Amino acid sequence: MTKINLDRKLRRKRRISSNIHGTSDKPRISVFRSSRYVYAQAIDDVARKTILSFSISDLKANADFKKGKKGEDSKKIGIGLAKKLIEKKILTGVFDRGSYAYNGRVKAVAEGLREGGLKI
Repeated sequence: MTKINLDRKLRRKRRISSNIHGTSDKPRISVFRSSRYVYAQAIDDVARKTILSFSISDLKANADFKKGKKGEDSKKIGIGLAKKLIEKKILTGVFDRGSYAYNGRVKAVAEGLREGGLKI
């Protein structure tokens, strides 16, 4: 990635994430997307701690997991994170897409969170 593109990406991330703050009751759900995988984590910005995280490796630990397309796996990650958050009695969250556009795998994570029962 060139320096100009990296600067644009960081500017976008600062602009979007500066208005989003998470608490222990309503954490910020941050998404990171690499070329192969998607990672999501719930963050308490007040205490500056990660409440929990979820990724494809957590899905692989399940015996009946079968790898699918990237978008399908992203939705499963959202559903899995939502279930873990509900177990911790966290019912709402704030979605932080970072510097990524809200489409494709990032959108699939958000839809999975909603489908899993989390209110975004």
